[in-house]
Amino acid sequence: MATENLRTARLARGWTQSEAASRLGISQPYYSQLESGFRPVPAELALTAVREIRLSPVALALPVLDPHLAPLDPRELSAQLAGFSYPGFTHMRKASKPMNPAAVVAAALAHTDLDARLVEALPWVISTFYDLDWDWLSAQCRLGNQQNRLGYLLLLAMKLAGPGTQTALVDALLKLERSRLVEEGTLCRESMSIAERVWARKHRPTEAAHWNLVTTLTADQLTHAV
Repeated sequence: MATENLRTARLARGWTQSEAASRLGISQPYYSQLESGFRPVPAELALTAVREIRLSPVALALPVLDPHLAPLDPRELSAQLAGFSYPGFTHMRKASKPMNPAAVVAAALAHTDLDARLVEALPWVISTFYDLDWDWLSAQCRLGNQQNRLGYLLLLAMKLAGPGTQTALVDALLKLERSRLVEEGTLCRESMSIAERVWARKHRPTEAAHWNLVTTLTADQLTHAV
């Protein structure tokens, strides 16, 4: 995936291979081998490419699947969203080290409780980086029993995505459907009181009920994503 995105990023900047290689601090022959897929793109070089030639962060390395994945610190999550150019956080400090969007989503969903503004950004991340590694993200969410959260966010993302991005999201949703949990949960709001849960359960969208989530979040509320 990194090699394909490398060429796309270079052409989007209107650069020759020599110009891109110069930006990355490597030789043109070596760059040519990376772009053609004859050599893998090293992790550190991919990070440089994200900064220097705007390589899509979906090309960045993903961590090993972990059933105990630690939630991403909210300040770091905000910085990553700013780095992705999420409209709601353009004023925030960008992260010093970019992360793969799939890893950011997984680490966000690992939170027991997460600020609503950060949760509302996730459908935008999914619709923007629709070509992320869905096999990894789905597997990681299943390990943490967060597949219902991801499934509902996918539905919201589909309402934001353009026609050309729908196929990848639909395919991911259909695969995730097979592992849908029966147990009821929340969209990163486990501290919700009993009264709040009763109210939210009564007013939640049909899609949220399908994914057994107590949430009233809808695509219409994602004002920064449109």
